[in-house]
Amino acid sequence: MNPIKPQPLGVRHVVAMPWPGRGHINPMLNLCKSLVRRDPNLIVTFVVTEEWFGLIGSDPKPSRIHFATLPNLIPSELVRANDFIGFVDAVLTRLEEPFEQLLDRLNSPPPTAIIADTYIIWAVRVGTKRNIPVASFWTTSATILSLFIHTDLLASHGHFPVEPSESNLDEIVDYIPGLSPTRLRDLQIFHGYSLQVFNIFKTSFGELSKAKYLLFPSAYELEPKAIDVFTSKFDFPVYSTGPLIPFEELSVRNENRELDYFQWLDEQPESSVLYISQGSFLSVSDAQMEEIVVGLRESGVRFIWVARGGKLKLKEALEGSLGVVVSWCDQLRVLCHAAVGGFWTHCGFNSTLEGIYSGVPMLTFPLFRDQFLNAKMIVEEWRVGMRIESKKQMELLIVSDEIKELVKRFMDGESEEGKEMRRRTCDLSEICRRAVAETGSSDANIDAFLKDITKIV
Repeated sequence: MNPIKPQPLGVRHVVAMPWPGRGHINPMLNLCKSLVRRDPNLIVTFVVTEEWFGLIGSDPKPSRIHFATLPNLIPSELVRANDFIGFVDAVLTRLEEPFEQLLDRLNSPPPTAIIADTYIIWAVRVGTKRNIPVASFWTTSATILSLFIHTDLLASHGHFPVEPSESNLDEIVDYIPGLSPTRLRDLQIFHGYSLQVFNIFKTSFGELSKAKYLLFPSAYELEPKAIDVFTSKFDFPVYSTGPLIPFEELSVRNENRELDYFQWLDEQPESSVLYISQGSFLSVSDAQMEEIVVGLRESGVRFIWVARGGKLKLKEALEGSLGVVVSWCDQLRVLCHAAVGGFWTHCGFNSTLEGIYSGVPMLTFPLFRDQFLNAKMIVEEWRVGMRIESKKQMELLIVSDEIKELVKRFMDGESEEGKEMRRRTCDLSEICRRAVAETGSSDANIDAFLKDITKIV
């Protein structure tokens, strides 16, 4: 793609470099949309691989966000799950040089600042070399980042790496700044394959102190203790800017109201539908999927299930149930629909924020890395959800009877437990909506960040 066209004097130019993955690109793009909507003199060059441009290049966006591409020097999105370690290594070793070559071409005007995903280890180095300030953007919770930068404390207590066993699952970790007392079972991010991924990324946490800003997609009110850890630790500004979800687009006329799943939702009773999404990258075993299908069908609960792969097979398995299966949906609009009363989620942080903003209780089914700690926050700290887990310790398979009973209990809005959970969910939703409203905490932080980079010009 060609670099941006010449711009008038006084225009500030931010270059955004997300990690090449849906869970990182979406919050980065939402952040950039918030910035350009706020500042008419700001333009953004949003850097993605050629493959990712093919996936998102036609999506609606403000005119002052321009895409620029890097060559496809990393494994395709279609196969990265087969060798995620190799994919990570490729991003960290093959994209720095083409990114620098791109910066050489972006001179009208030259970049004022770089916003880079924290995992893009080389971004701070590139910015420092070119005297361009870098804002490090951490795309998940501040709580998990505090855990990551305090693994020395875990090691000193014999909790790193974590090897879950029946004897230690309920041991409590209560010494990490910003992290409330947490059971070892919720720290599986430091176990097995997840530990390998963490060890590769560990270098990025050392580079963090060399950035000029740290940005979070969360609202301060959701994680005050964790965010305070970073404002105390670093001598540069730390800004919570979220929830960074496309809530502003909800006010735009929905051209998809005629879609079958919206028509179906319109016909369902209020708060009666369970929305099910297991994310865009991870999946469960065939055996576990079979138990979920049976449990859901026998629960008698209405549902809408987003199945990005195997939709036809799933529809056949659920034939005769009270739900619909779709390959894609507008998640935030669905969550905000009056018929939706629950959200079965893998607990990726983007989905967690959308669930909170929508005021929908969450049924947590974490699978990988930070999702376990996000689930713990949903269930134990914010108390806006329930946990899907086996009643037997160390039992990997959650059987259909357990799923059936939990789904029925979770969707029972008439029980005292259900009423209280929904009340807390509505309260938390209101807190998040106030944060992004005019004069709210995140609204003020975005203004402050824009003023900071304005001073640089």
